[in-house]
Amino acid sequence: MAEAINFSRALEVWVYVFVGLVSLYFIRKFILAWQELRGAGFGLERERAQSRLNQSAIILVLLIFMAVAEFVLVSFVAPSLPSANALSTPTLSLLATATTTTGPGIAETPGSGIPTAIVGQAKPTEPSGCVPGQIEITSPKDGQEISGVVQVLGTAAIQNFGFYKIETKLPDDPSWSTLQAGNIIVQQGKLSDWDTSRLSPGEYLIGLALVDNQARLTPPCVVKVRVVPPPNATAGP
Repeated sequence: MAEAINFSRALEVWVYVFVGLVSLYFIRKFILAWQELRGAGFGLERERAQSRLNQSAIILVLLIFMAVAEFVLVSFVAPSLPSANALSTPTLSLLATATTTTGPGIAETPGSGIPTAIVGQAKPTEPSGCVPGQIEITSPKDGQEISGVVQVLGTAAIQNFGFYKIETKLPDDPSWSTLQAGNIIVQQGKLSDWDTSRLSPGEYLIGLALVDNQARLTPPCVVKVRVVPPPNATAGP
């Protein structure tokens, strides 16, 4: 099951492209059959035109169902499966250079009392694929150290907006795990909540990917963060 979902996720864009191209072909056939049916004068001609019209309509309905099923599977079913979202333990590099962090601090999600975690600031790097005012992650910042429940804030507002996805992965992992998807434009607001409490400490990537209403995927906005244990995890009795 997990292998099938990962395969479907990898081919998501190509599925939308295939559905779009085939739909255009059968929409044309549907229109031609409709015109032929309206102009048919004999019973046999009308039966043939009606048959082609019905066939085109059935295939168009199946293509729409395929596109909807792909969207639901990748955006909602896959994130709910533990096996699809499992992340391996990051490997410690013995050649890694230590970075200096600022003094520790703790933030709380309003009304929840859960530490969300600004524990420190790691050495920042330049985020990639981000376009201010269109596709960007404003919090957490690139290079920030986080723990607990983190609010992912930013903007998802491109022309012909379709939907957005917040995804996470390890830096060396080839595939992303969808954290949350939404079909409403967000302007400098909350895109998702990310519970990092069960993740192994280490570096992770957060990606914001947008798909327009023509099923075209934008290059993702990616920031790198470091997950660290909550401050109270190392406190003594």
